[in-house]
Amino acid sequence: MEKLIITAALTGAEVTREYQPNLPLTPDEIAEAAYEAYKAGASIVHIHARDEEGNPTQDYNVYKEIKEKIEAKCPVIFQPSTGGAVWHSPEERLQPVELSPEMATLSAGTCNFGPDVFMNTEEYMEKFAKRMQELNVKPEIEVFERGMINNALKLAKKGLVNTPLHFDFVMGVPGAITGEIRDLLYLVESIPSDATWTVAGIGRYQLPLATTAISLGGHVRVGFEDNVYYKKGELAKSNAQLVERIVRLANELGREVATPDEARKILNIK
Repeated sequence: MEKLIITAALTGAEVTREYQPNLPLTPDEIAEAAYEAYKAGASIVHIHARDEEGNPTQDYNVYKEIKEKIEAKCPVIFQPSTGGAVWHSPEERLQPVELSPEMATLSAGTCNFGPDVFMNTEEYMEKFAKRMQELNVKPEIEVFERGMINNALKLAKKGLVNTPLHFDFVMGVPGAITGEIRDLLYLVESIPSDATWTVAGIGRYQLPLATTAISLGGHVRVGFEDNVYYKKGELAKSNAQLVERIVRLANELGREVATPDEARKILNIK
């Protein structure tokens, strides 16, 4: 079984300090959280930037500052979001890709996102995929529903994304696929045999899905973007604390944790 890749989703676009007082917001705070997550065992950090008021931003310069600060601290894989917030335009969302990061997310379809709609038309997907390919950025295909796998395979058939693909199953978002174990098995069985995958469970789904992924040979994303609690009624102290728990579980289940360089090899990042 491959070594386990742990992604730390540090901030997200929705969470505020009202719900998680330890949420990192500034470039310095996000870089420090990335470093702590790396020391705990994460090999990828998934980044959403915030502006000076703490609001979600896709601004190129803010991402550039975060990227440089993280790279000065540790060799973790920097993975910016191109999802941004639901109100960002495609042009805004694509800005971090211009930094030529090793990876970036590529959302593979439109879905309900709580009371909002997360819009990803075929035109958006193709535009994002083409630009990532031009800049040699490895896309992480974000899947919120089963049909998004088909959308990703269509991009591959058109030559807009390189294979083998890497999927991130985001599960438990209100309005999209739920986070039951049966749902994860369904998604895993629906991707190409040479593809790799990560699961990001939202809220209470995070821990059971992560544990299942470790056993199945998949990879795991944890962090404040997806879940602010360590256990019911107890807020997590940090993103690193959530990473540390996955490392302990992996050790108990006999699964080694990948370093950033090992993750690069697993994901065919060149």
